[in-house]
Amino acid sequence: MLSEKEVTLLYETLLSAPGMNDMVKLDLRLPRKNVLLLAEVIEKGLQTKPGEALDGLVHAAGEGSQEALQQISSELLHKAGLLHMREKLQILQPPAKSK
Repeated sequence: MLSEKEVTLLYETLLSAPGMNDMVKLDLRLPRKNVLLLAEVIEKGLQTKPGEALDGLVHAAGEGSQEALQQISSELLHKAGLLHMREKLQILQPPAKSK
């Protein structure tokens, strides 16, 4: 099994490979429930703390990628007509526990 540092280095290497910044057009057809779920998964994935499993990947992707993923999440919700619903759902969620 790779160490956390080795995994981060692996992701940094893969993300810097030629062609990884090329734009790709995707045509997705998803039910609204899956759009809402995907947006939530993106948001939770971007809220990693040091030492968590996805922290190395998020760090390797860089700040620009994090912002791009947040934009993608917002765009998905907007196109599905779920922005207002998502805002209301966030109000209902309990505050995050601090460690």
